[in-house]
Amino acid sequence: MKPSIALLIGLFLGANSGAALAADTGSATIVTPDNMHWVAATGAAKGSFNAVLTGNPLKSGTSVIRVKMPDGYTNKPHYHAHPEYITVISGSLMFGTGDTIDKSKATMIPAGSFIYVPAGLHHWSVTQGATIEQVGGEGPLNNIPVKAAAM
Repeated sequence: MKPSIALLIGLFLGANSGAALAADTGSATIVTPDNMHWVAATGAAKGSFNAVLTGNPLKSGTSVIRVKMPDGYTNKPHYHAHPEYITVISGSLMFGTGDTIDKSKATMIPAGSFIYVPAGLHHWSVTQGATIEQVGGEGPLNNIPVKAAAM
């Protein structure tokens, strides 16, 4: 399975250009909103930003990132090689499964909600208002497009 090159570059390579704030040093690492390193997401919608909180999302191992997306941002149908763990920090999004975006079958996910996405599940989302998500899982964290026709 090949990861989406645009997403890797847009979401994670750009976010990884600064050092991850948390590292496995044997002691607790605290990341506050004031010391998160937000980076514009190259190749993603204007107004999208990412911050790596721990790990390296391009490599094998556990990583956690924050993703800021503008209102109406569409994450097209895709899946992951590993489970994905998402917490909606602010804003909300429509979340759906399948190979095409069908908003009539979406679930509205408000701030404070958690989504577990198993490996291989075809899914998509559309933000409602400016939205921040925290995404974690085993790396590399990547989006694998379902098919070009669904985009």
